[in-house]
Amino acid sequence: MIEKFQPTSVPPPSGPYSAGIKVGNLLFLSGQGPFDADGNRVGETFADQVRQTFENLERVANAAGTSLSNAVRVGAYLSSLNHFAEFNEIYAEYVSEPFPARTTVPVDLRGFDVEIDAVVLVPEPDES
Repeated sequence: MIEKFQPTSVPPPSGPYSAGIKVGNLLFLSGQGPFDADGNRVGETFADQVRQTFENLERVANAAGTSLSNAVRVGAYLSSLNHFAEFNEIYAEYVSEPFPARTTVPVDLRGFDVEIDAVVLVPEPDES
């Protein structure tokens, strides 16, 4: 069974996709950026944008009964690899050992500096 997760606390998709799709014990989180629930960009600094992006991912994960602490894969898309070290510092606030597999790439983001997607384990009730 496929379940869709689109909490109202995150911006609505800007195209034909879902914020989160759960299949079995895996939750696939679409890329989130530094936007509030109304789709307005927030965060004046790179750090603010990263934290807002992680908060959006966390909200979708929570709606599916899990959290980023169960992430198994993360994709990070940065406007510049000059942000790589700062991104790593903030990233460690949201994930821990064993760290998820991760890819970080520079991309042409227009009007914001970070987008992140993830695959997250949804533990069985007796596994939490």
